[in-house]
Amino acid sequence: MSLVKLTIKGISYSQTQNGAYALILSEEDGERKLPIVIGAFEAQSIAIALEKEIKPPRPLTHDLFKGFADRFDIVVKQVIIHKLVDGVFYSSIICERDKIEEIIDARTSDAIALALRFKAPIFTYKNILEKAGIFLKSTPKKKKKSAKEEEIIGELILGEDKESVAKITADYSKHTLKQLNEMLGQAVENEDYEKAAGIRDEISKRQK
Repeated sequence: MSLVKLTIKGISYSQTQNGAYALILSEEDGERKLPIVIGAFEAQSIAIALEKEIKPPRPLTHDLFKGFADRFDIVVKQVIIHKLVDGVFYSSIICERDKIEEIIDARTSDAIALALRFKAPIFTYKNILEKAGIFLKSTPKKKKKSAKEEEIIGELILGEDKESVAKITADYSKHTLKQLNEMLGQAVENEDYEKAAGIRDEISKRQK
């Protein structure tokens, strides 16, 4: 079976169902999206790995694993989402140490959180993408990540109304850049990484 490389499009989550998050993966050379339901902790860990400039004051579990692996010369080569049973995705982490390859079973959310930290590629099999992938048409001018697109996928995977599935965003536009940087530092210190990511987005917009 042929493998299909995936990239991370974003994370959608529900404002009405506590802990209901959907990680949105996209095939690299296509339009299909693969939504995977994950927990709040894993969603936070993945979001932090995506936000390169947010550094937690203490290592999260996946950061600890990365540090442990680095110390003992273990490298994560790739992650493969290899099975789908009753809506649950199963994944394998392909590791290497001293040129010996090992395959470790893992929850898909954990596997992807680690793949991001090791800069390892993520794959799935073509038949899984055909079974669980969602195809959304887009025009050539709309190739960039769309919040609306994530909202639609979130609605499909979580079975909620359009209004109840959205990326939580606060209005930081009224704050000065100095205030935003102070707020960012405070959010990281308090380990409120969702807020920190939103503030970081606003700072990035102003620096373009």
